Amino acid sequence: MDYKDLQAFLAISTHLHLGQASQQLHMSASTLSRRLARMEEEAGARLVERDSSPLQLTHAGELFRQHAEHTLESFQQLRSAVSTQVSDLSGSLTLFCTVTASYSFLADLLARFRERYPNVELRIHTGDAADAISRVQSQAADVAIAARPDVLPEALSFKTMAPSPLLFIAPRGLNTVPQLARAEIDWSQVPMVLSESGLGRTRVDRWFAARGMTPHIYAQVAGHEAIVSMVALGVGVGVVPELVLRNSPMASRVRVLSVEPELEPFAVGLCAATEQLQSPLLQALWKTARL
Repeated sequence: MDYKDLQAFLAISTHLHLGQASQQLHMSASTLSRRLARMEEEAGARLVERDSSPLQLTHAGELFRQHAEHTLESFQQLRSAVSTQVSDLSGSLTLFCTVTASYSFLADLLARFRERYPNVELRIHTGDAADAISRVQSQAADVAIAARPDVLPEALSFKTMAPSPLLFIAPRGLNTVPQLARAEIDWSQVPMVLSESGLGRTRVDRWFAARGMTPHIYAQVAGHEAIVSMVALGVGVGVVPELVLRNSPMASRVRVLSVEPELEPFAVGLCAATEQLQSPLLQALWKTARL
């Protein structure tokens, strides 16, 4: 059991709701549930009663909550004691990310980085998620917040910060896409709104190919945020990472479909050229990022 487990348990004990706690922790509810089960196995006792709404801590869970608070408080005191001096490291780094990533990860990362390295300038460029890896490869960016590709190029290194499930989404209106009302959905006939390229598109194409189908594409767009908007308008079904849907102003106008098997989730994190990790500036950012 590590400090991240203790932080996760405190989030659960605060919200008493796996979904809300998972949003705070930037992980899926299923991942958090598995993490809780592992903590209970290591603690040797049931910590949370899951049959009630809201959840309830057991007696062992309350003792474990107190232990988690005291342990993390002691750890924070230790970190403060050994980090009394602000680094005089200076220079600049160019970071590429999507607008969604800037909402989900960048604010927390920048706050911690700025506190430790106030003299380092971070230049932020935003754009399509499909361009993130190529920006690093072309040296247009020193580092990118990106989804880890199925095969990471040898010259690149990746540090995972959070998982994000890949979801099928449909318009909120049940009759907007009539193909979804059938008992057995013929996915080859469902109008799809998909990314033009990128990891999400690759995984969707693979999902259809495994069923011997070709997707019926209504529209191809650049960027996952645009997919949510078009689905909300009722034109078809889209596939987007959970973190995109969570931060979309159109989230209330779409619904998540239960599809089996589920698509492989994204692993979102920092990507940089391996040889550049010797740079003190990039090393500093790399160490500041955490899962």
